[in-house]
Amino acid sequence: MPRMGRTLASRILFAVLGIMAVTMALGLALFTRVTSRATDQQAVEQTRSIAVSLGHVPQVATAVEAGDPDHVLRRLAEAVRRDSGASYVVIIGRDGTRYSHPNPALVGQKIEEPVVALDGRVHTGVDQGSLGRSANARAPIFDANGRPVGEVSVGLLESEVGVRFTHEMADVLLYTGAALALGVGASLLLARGIKRVTFGLEPAEIVALVQEREAMLHGIREGVLGIDPSGRINVLNDEARRLLDIQGAVLGQRVVDVLPDNRLRGVVTGEVAGQDLVAVTDEHLLVLNRMPVVVGERQAGWVVTIRDRTELEALLRQLDSVEGLTTALRAQEHEFSNRLHVLSVLLELGEVDEATRYSRHLQADTALVGEEVRSRIGSPVVTALLLAKTTVAAERDVRVRLDPASRLTTPVADEVPIVTVLGNLIDNAVDAVADDPRTVGDHPRGEVMVSLGCEDGVIQMSVSDTGPGISADRLDDVFVDGFSTKEPRRGMRRGVGLALVHRLVTRDGGTITATSPDGARFDVTLPMRRKEVVE
Repeated sequence: MPRMGRTLASRILFAVLGIMAVTMALGLALFTRVTSRATDQQAVEQTRSIAVSLGHVPQVATAVEAGDPDHVLRRLAEAVRRDSGASYVVIIGRDGTRYSHPNPALVGQKIEEPVVALDGRVHTGVDQGSLGRSANARAPIFDANGRPVGEVSVGLLESEVGVRFTHEMADVLLYTGAALALGVGASLLLARGIKRVTFGLEPAEIVALVQEREAMLHGIREGVLGIDPSGRINVLNDEARRLLDIQGAVLGQRVVDVLPDNRLRGVVTGEVAGQDLVAVTDEHLLVLNRMPVVVGERQAGWVVTIRDRTELEALLRQLDSVEGLTTALRAQEHEFSNRLHVLSVLLELGEVDEATRYSRHLQADTALVGEEVRSRIGSPVVTALLLAKTTVAAERDVRVRLDPASRLTTPVADEVPIVTVLGNLIDNAVDAVADDPRTVGDHPRGEVMVSLGCEDGVIQMSVSDTGPGISADRLDDVFVDGFSTKEPRRGMRRGVGLALVHRLVTRDGGTITATSPDGARFDVTLPMRRKEVVE
């Protein structure tokens, strides 16, 4: 069990108490100083008022001039002291003789200091008298002609003022104690509220969780993007930055202000719903999942996980192509075996001339297709692609033809874009024809026409098929990531090929359009990069 001094509640309690104690101490010291000054000033004003009032009483002046033979001044001074609350009221003659004093032994004796009020003014202050330190006021006693004949000294002892101050301080201390008690209660409530928000975790545990989260987020090879309920980014690890190509500080910004308006942003914001959704960028093929985050039965936002499937998808497609080619070669092997058997039987029967004629006929048919393509296409790589696709399509009972008007004899510097685009378009066309339910039982199932040309430095490609085509209302969606009218095959994700083709074509400065006059037709233009010929 953690020690009390280390818990969140105790930290908040001690912090609040410390702040309040320091604040109260400073406030109390300031209040004491101000109140003490105010109390002294109040005492001085009170004594001044008493002294001035008594100095203007005619009977006082008459008795002082007569030497107070009837001791009237003593009784009068005692009555005034008792009624006013003063500590002492001393009436002094011109010669300094005391006619009244709280200490009877001093009555009739002279004061040590001069009679200062004979100048006709009132003198106030805090000084040391015979009874102790006191707030004092000395006012002149005026006769009927307005001449000073003595003085009245009225004082409030410091002890009496201190009693009043103590009563006021008791109220202040009571208020201070109540405030401290309220602070303790408020700190405990605050600690409980914070503990509830932080799920009962202590600060050290929260720090450890944050460190572990940062280490995990930035140490995995999967992108993680956290979005709060208002659509702002609050978590973004390094892999997500790389895959989404996000630069700079974007935490706190809205997703719609960071990502461009495309399918990727639609998946991240939830406009496109589903699991394992595919999005294609200029560099990557991404698979995204968007899951809600619920904390304490509250919707806290969403977490988007991002996986890079670029290499895996390329390998799957390459494997699919190799498997298709292998199947075609196996079929050709079977066909060649049949032909060899025919030749063998003809020779066994002694039909040498017929066997020779049959052999030349097979050789002419095989060479004719390859020679026809090579005569129109100058690139050996593109030629090999067309021949391979023709062989694979034939195995699926689909005929692939090269438009007789096709010509591409100019050497090309980079054939990868042409091969990638053309290969994907032919594959899609062959799939559409081979899977067309309308042609079941037909031989062949349908036809794919390929056209290649070059004009004014622009390569023009066209692939059309006799398949079911594309409905007019879906023509604008064929290049969107994930769009497909076919069922997934062998773990490969449908709706990716055309999206990749579109990204590749537009990135290289070309164009691609889709139409569906009778079947599907795709027209592509690509800027040509001529191969430099070294002489």
